[in-house]
Amino acid sequence: MKLHQLRYLTAVVQNGLNITTAARKLHTSQPGVSKQLKLLEDELGFPLFERDGRNLVGVTPAGQQVVDRGLRILEEVQNIRRLSSDLTDDRSGSLSIGTTHTQARYVLPPIVQKFRKGYPEVDLHLHQGTTEQIGELAKLDRIDFAIATGGAELFPGLVQLPCYRWTRKIIVPVGHPITKERSVSLSTLAKYPLVTYTFSFGGRSSLPALFESSGLKLNVALTASDADVIKTYVRLGLGVGIVASMSLDAAIDSDLVQIDASHLFTPHVTWIGFRRGRLLRGYMYEFLKSFAPHLTRRLVDQAIRAGDGPDLDALFAEVELPLR
Repeated sequence: MKLHQLRYLTAVVQNGLNITTAARKLHTSQPGVSKQLKLLEDELGFPLFERDGRNLVGVTPAGQQVVDRGLRILEEVQNIRRLSSDLTDDRSGSLSIGTTHTQARYVLPPIVQKFRKGYPEVDLHLHQGTTEQIGELAKLDRIDFAIATGGAELFPGLVQLPCYRWTRKIIVPVGHPITKERSVSLSTLAKYPLVTYTFSFGGRSSLPALFESSGLKLNVALTASDADVIKTYVRLGLGVGIVASMSLDAAIDSDLVQIDASHLFTPHVTWIGFRRGRLLRGYMYEFLKSFAPHLTRRLVDQAIRAGDGPDLDALFAEVELPLR
């Protein structure tokens, strides 16, 4: 068994069982990849893939075990390379981040700007998507850091570090009838069509669950994953908007009335995560601290050792997360 065979195997699985696409990304030939996969199967003595003629249509149960172990082996190989780079030159490298539009547009710009000044030779790659899409990128090991809110079950195997809390705000055009209300309640919101995020926040604090538990009908005019899209349609009069507090800019959004909704919605916690077992380079620790100042190298290392569940919760129990 050779290391490049495991690399070919995992690449094929990560590219939807498309050998041609995997070969192109690996900068090799399709016949070469096919040959090495066949040699690996012959050596192991069992099929890795389910086939329909020459086409790969699935991964066998035994094949999936090989893939899982292969990913861990390749991760350790990458860790050795990172260790070598860290010991020789920690000023260059790459950092891939998967996150949502709101984080990329409203939270990360000053952090990225500061980081680039400190580490100009580190290549930054920003991947935007829904929580589900970011989870898939993390599963395929295509990002170093995932930044998301909720959806912990979509990120198995990641060390998830809480960073800050945020609430939602109600937004409407100037002169909207809801601005005349002394206090906005769920009953008030139920009178209007809503424009808000695609429902990806689970639990009882999600909009559908809140309205259902209150015996109210949720009238949704539009959902989107992009806060700027939501604000655009609110301006067009499509409905009452509900957005993350940090997505509002006093100057840019001066034509919208912002109404506090912290009494209606439980604050959310945004976290940053990375694959357990990954060796973090020095500049990665610096990025973590820039994103959330309480994430010192010492605390991050403690979190890695703590594992998941109660131990990790206890570690952050005394940390007062800032509210954005």
